[in-house]
Amino acid sequence: MAAAGPWPELEAAARERRRELSLAGAAVAERVAAGGGRLPEALLALPLLQSLELSGCAALRELGPGVAAALPALHTLVLSRNALGPAGLGAGLGGPLPALRLLDLSGNGLETLPAALGGTGHGAGDAAPAFPQLRSLNLSANRLRELGPGLARAAPQLQELLLSGNRLRALPGGLLPLAGPPAPFPLLSRLDAADNEVQELGADIAALPALKSLDVANNQLRELPAALADCPRLKEANFRGNQLRDKRLEKMVNGCQTKAILEYLRAGGRGKGKAENAREEVRKKKREKQQKKDSGDGEQDEVEEASKLLVKVLHVSENPAPLVVKVSPGVKDVRAFIVCCVLKGVNLKPGNALKRFLSMQTKLHEDICEKRTAATIATHDLQLVKAPLTYDVQPPDALKIMPLGRKEIKAKDLLRQLQLEAEEQRKQKKRQNVSGLHKYLQLLDGKDNYPCLVDAEGAVISFPPITNSEKTKIRKETRDLFLEVTSDTSLQICKDVMDTLILKIAELNRSTLENKEGSGSDMESDALCGPGNLTLPLVVEQVRVVDTDGNLKVLYPSKTDLATVSSLLTVIR
Repeated sequence: MAAAGPWPELEAAARERRRELSLAGAAVAERVAAGGGRLPEALLALPLLQSLELSGCAALRELGPGVAAALPALHTLVLSRNALGPAGLGAGLGGPLPALRLLDLSGNGLETLPAALGGTGHGAGDAAPAFPQLRSLNLSANRLRELGPGLARAAPQLQELLLSGNRLRALPGGLLPLAGPPAPFPLLSRLDAADNEVQELGADIAALPALKSLDVANNQLRELPAALADCPRLKEANFRGNQLRDKRLEKMVNGCQTKAILEYLRAGGRGKGKAENAREEVRKKKREKQQKKDSGDGEQDEVEEASKLLVKVLHVSENPAPLVVKVSPGVKDVRAFIVCCVLKGVNLKPGNALKRFLSMQTKLHEDICEKRTAATIATHDLQLVKAPLTYDVQPPDALKIMPLGRKEIKAKDLLRQLQLEAEEQRKQKKRQNVSGLHKYLQLLDGKDNYPCLVDAEGAVISFPPITNSEKTKIRKETRDLFLEVTSDTSLQICKDVMDTLILKIAELNRSTLENKEGSGSDMESDALCGPGNLTLPLVVEQVRVVDTDGNLKVLYPSKTDLATVSSLLTVIR
């Protein structure tokens, strides 16, 4: 790597032990050019770095060796709109990155890739995955012509693969291994390959069991494989801009919903003579739809269907009373990152909806939050939250909270009480593992101050990563939520967890609605709301997190948030 000239940004990052770093601007480009078009050597001295962005630097032609070995904690790496090509990655990233979740290499000049990133070379065989946590890979706007099977082995958790604006001729092409895992890319839900030169969409596309969104617009396809109808979860597909031989199918892809296209293919479409029944069925449905529309029912049905899994973002500028969270400087050394939002329109009344909501939160803590070591979720009844809020730190003997299901207590006494309960639990069950809050106590070991979220009355409503307050506890009657995610790891993890939390709540709301409709429930309280309210989308209100001087630190959801769940959730911005 290049060492030309001083890098004050890197010196400051090392001195302040930063976990996030963004390099941009003309001065950065000049230093990269002076260093031979590579990343600076000083970057290798930041082992704590978790998020790195260096974009829009036309001087950056290659990474150079050693990135992975020097930055093992990286979970976000954004190197978009540089000049990494034609083989600017060299041998790759220099080794595995076990924590990497997002890799953005879009807008470069890449013509080839290392095998582990989807290149056509031979991978590492049975070696451990190089990117076991990778969720999103963006290779858009490069010059790639073909792909290889190594990515399926290197990134088994991949959920989003963006390939638009390349020169690919076939899809999936060589992306899927001929042998190996029975279900390559078991979690891949979004595949974007628009604006390529794809002439063949292979039947093996059906081997992607989780695929929900497929975009192959503006390619050179002449036929669509019937196997598309075998993709069990495919909900959104864009085939526009292809000159299909079956002109009826071409008209359908320009004007019909994905479901109708898949039904047509399932019945033997593509102009091969077997589709006449399917065509008649399409005509029949069209007539029925028109009749419903004429009678005023059709539009209502479409609105109900479309709005079952919708969220609408209410921007700060549109909100007469936006909620603000002020962050005190002390949290930086304790639990630095927080993301918040308001979610309105949930329905926890019917049946066991509240119980399922709480179970969902517990499961997220175990999975995506990695047993609360990566992040912690807190959910509150918005009506009980007294704004404005302050994210602060307090000494253990000063912090007081009324924990869920308990009386008000000092934090140090609560932890001592929980430790005693944990010991008793171990004795009774004769095992080392404990359950409930007791298994999170070690997360605060060695902390001189504890993080807390304080309301306008000075009451602590959240004590992460341990507990919420009984004061803002969610009940069956709760309709509007204040959501909070904190982490001592990174801001991006907070956002990823919040994205998933909103998705899961939307799914729970839809499930509740469908179960009620199926059982013919006619509860009085629901009747008071009116039937139209059952189909309104959830509303996500933006919440600003600011420092003590009022400077913006985080705004959620921003225009780039909720992208990781966009194939499952319709976001109205």
